[in-house]
Amino acid sequence: MIFGFGFGNPLISLLMLIGTSLISYLIYRATQKNNRAQTRATRAELRNFYYEQRRRARELSAQFELTDEEIEQKIDQEIGSSDHPRD
Repeated sequence: MIFGFGFGNPLISLLMLIGTSLISYLIYRATQKNNRAQTRATRAELRNFYYEQRRRARELSAQFELTDEEIEQKIDQEIGSSDHPRD
């Protein structure tokens, strides 16, 4: 959206260029405000989900008293990849 090249006086061309760039920037900012508000809400939801999952993981680890290695072994057994070692 750049106008202003080839129209008479170079000063007028520069003013037109600055004017159109300012208009483009304002349009961009106006459309990005809506996206930023939605992104922040999504980030907050994801953060809440993450904290909820951490809380549930702590509860389950306390309830079943499993270490991380035991949890990984159980996951490997459930997936069926126990015959394929990780490293």
